[in-house]
Amino acid sequence: MFDLVLHQPQIPPNTGNIIRLCANSGANLHLIEPLGFRLDEKSCRRAGLDYKEMAQVKSWPDFTSYTSSRQGGKLWLITKFGQSCYSENHFGPDDSFVFGSEQHGLPEKIMQSVLPEQRLYLPMRRGSRSLNLSNAVSIVLYEAWRQINFTGSADKESED
Repeated sequence: MFDLVLHQPQIPPNTGNIIRLCANSGANLHLIEPLGFRLDEKSCRRAGLDYKEMAQVKSWPDFTSYTSSRQGGKLWLITKFGQSCYSENHFGPDDSFVFGSEQHGLPEKIMQSVLPEQRLYLPMRRGSRSLNLSNAVSIVLYEAWRQINFTGSADKESED
């Protein structure tokens, strides 16, 4: 299933929503440090991250550590500076989607680590700054999952 990668997330409830999304979709969540919050049990419960035990969540000290561990699939960056709309691309089940922090987006070094055609944007009205991180992740994940026919969902399991 897909990897969702959050580069230095800062807002615990956004990450909590994304953990819940992963628990319900089967996507894996990778958090690139430093984080703007702690992941210990007490902090997670207080921030609404209580789905953490139901999802595959892994922290990495830096982006290079994460990318060195990857096996297969494309690496897609989701950024307002993307070259093409997320819905105009074809995704595979081993693909990874990287999102920047709520405050700073993705660093230039990461932006330059992929081909321009692997930098995607989500359409917005002119003058808008950005979408909420958890909303952006949901939009991209569900489009990618749709493209692989919602493999692994409860509806698909009942068909087997």
